Amino acid sequence: MERMITNRQEAEEEELYEPRLGVSCSCGHCHQEEDHDHNHGHAHSHSHSHSHSHSEEAGETKTLVIGAGLFALALVLHFLILKESVYSWPVILLLVLAYLILGKDVLLTSLRNIRRGEIFDENFLMSIATLGAFAIGEYPEAVGVMLFFRLGEMFEEMAVERSRKKILETVNLRAETVTLAAGEEVIPATKAKVGDVFLVKAGDRIPLDGMIVEGESFLDTSAITGEPVPRRVKKQDEVLAGCVNTQGVLKIMATKRLSESMTSRILHSVEEAQEQKPRIEHFITRFARVYTPIVVGLALFVALVMPLIRGEAFQPWLYTAISFLVMSCPCALVVSVPLAFFCGIGTASGKGILFKGGSAMEALSRVKAAVLDKTGTLTEGVFEVQEIRPAGGMAQEELLRLAAGCESMSRHPIAKSITEAAKGRDIRIPAARSVQETAGRGISGLVEGRQVICGTPGFLEGAGIALPLLEEAGGTRVLTAVDGVYAGEIRIADALKEDAAPAIQKMKSLGLTPAILTGDGAESARHIGEALKISAIRAQLLPSEKLSAMQELRGELGSVLYVGDGLNDAPVLAGADVGAAMGSGADAAIEAADLVFMNSNVSAIPQAVSLSRRSMRIARENVIAALGIKIIVMLLGISGMYSNMWLAVFADTGVLFLCILNSLRLLRWKA
Repeated sequence: MERMITNRQEAEEEELYEPRLGVSCSCGHCHQEEDHDHNHGHAHSHSHSHSHSHSEEAGETKTLVIGAGLFALALVLHFLILKESVYSWPVILLLVLAYLILGKDVLLTSLRNIRRGEIFDENFLMSIATLGAFAIGEYPEAVGVMLFFRLGEMFEEMAVERSRKKILETVNLRAETVTLAAGEEVIPATKAKVGDVFLVKAGDRIPLDGMIVEGESFLDTSAITGEPVPRRVKKQDEVLAGCVNTQGVLKIMATKRLSESMTSRILHSVEEAQEQKPRIEHFITRFARVYTPIVVGLALFVALVMPLIRGEAFQPWLYTAISFLVMSCPCALVVSVPLAFFCGIGTASGKGILFKGGSAMEALSRVKAAVLDKTGTLTEGVFEVQEIRPAGGMAQEELLRLAAGCESMSRHPIAKSITEAAKGRDIRIPAARSVQETAGRGISGLVEGRQVICGTPGFLEGAGIALPLLEEAGGTRVLTAVDGVYAGEIRIADALKEDAAPAIQKMKSLGLTPAILTGDGAESARHIGEALKISAIRAQLLPSEKLSAMQELRGELGSVLYVGDGLNDAPVLAGADVGAAMGSGADAAIEAADLVFMNSNVSAIPQAVSLSRRSMRIARENVIAALGIKIIVMLLGISGMYSNMWLAVFADTGVLFLCILNSLRLLRWKA
């Protein structure tokens, strides 16, 4: 039984190497292809599936070229060589051959769908429209409809392929094998276990998330975070799968299995992104189901009733009705909206912004406020010495040197920040003796024969040190006394991220109201708020209070985006209109979020909002263009002012081209 479970897990992990990325249409032909892929795709290797898709693409191009060639030959024979007023049998034969070559798949798919009870799709409409054109002797129009329909399909595939390639550059990053350090044995990445130590040579991609146990190097993290700057790593540093080792050899201990690695999570999220349809896409799907049969009914009305009402011949109105069927295909509507979101998601992933669905992108486009956690989101999440204020004639470097000597015997994060600051200034840290530490209050000891005390105001006063009137300051202050005399203070705070201030300004320019939620003290939160010009602040919040505080802000400001990175942020992320997690944060936060900022930059927040709004705008433009042009052409036909099959082809395939080109603009979007 255990072996069976292992095999199943490995199969699931191996399945991840075949990402199911694409934009689905509502037509039966597309569904048929999806069914085929689902039933048979996983039986092939990755390389085989690629060669299979290339051969299919070559076959489709060949079919298109032969069909178009026969069509062109028939037109040349009829208009330039024979110059006949009616179509002769050789011309009709060429047109029929061209029609069958170009339309065979459409006709067969239509028959299959009718047997399933799926009648009103584009294959059915194309079939009856073109067969009707043949029935009334409009042979070139029938072949032209099929030719442009196939061209539209090919163009759509090219657009989707460009989007897919952009996403796969980000998500298909996993090495297929792992080289174990013991004996340099090469095993499949799916078989590697937590605790295995593996080698990564210069130029190789890291296959699993892990921790460096030997070696140091620079990593190219751009594929994961979108950041082009190499990151220096050394022993004990954590590294992510998908990053490239640029120099030397690293020994890394796996901390996660392949299925739990960052690249696997990205791949899962992108697949989920296609399944989570935004509201506008659900509307279009429902609309197409109602719209198509209405147009078929209208076409029957035009063909059978209009000639009786107007006392005219049936043939011109039959031609108009057939044009109606061609232009009524909802292809441009059904394809262009998801394609807009797909292109947006692809562009975002290339910039280190991972949307978990089109619905998340749509929701983000509507947010009115950005509610931000402080530590790890607006700040670096590490203590740093921000200011040294000496007193009584003590020099800054001398104060830092003596304090670092005393604090060097402590393991507290604040003590570490003081010793790191001294090292950063190339100050030699002296040894301390007779050290006594009181947890949470302070530390004392002999440094170079001088009694040094570092700690809180209460700790120093308890040691009999007279303190001056202290100024207010944000962050944590470490007061220092030397030989019983107050010598100054070292202010320590969690440093703001470099891009925090400009990012907040950009949010405001987008009409977002920024707010801060934090569990830190009110003074520290106020200091950060002043630095970033944020007035809406909730501080000293317990994890259980964050969700209710976010809901209060939602009531005041409107729909909110919440951005956090900690385990305690997971409930708030799940409860917000849109939840976003920093990629450097806790796994629980990343899982609960609707989108992830892989580079953990604050500037990614306004970028994501701006891109989501652009994607929504393009999706709406596609809907307006597709519906508007179709309605205009339909009104021209039903009024009897102008009815032409080629105009109908433009209203269908031509509009699809325009919508695809409009969606592709997102791939060129720059922040």
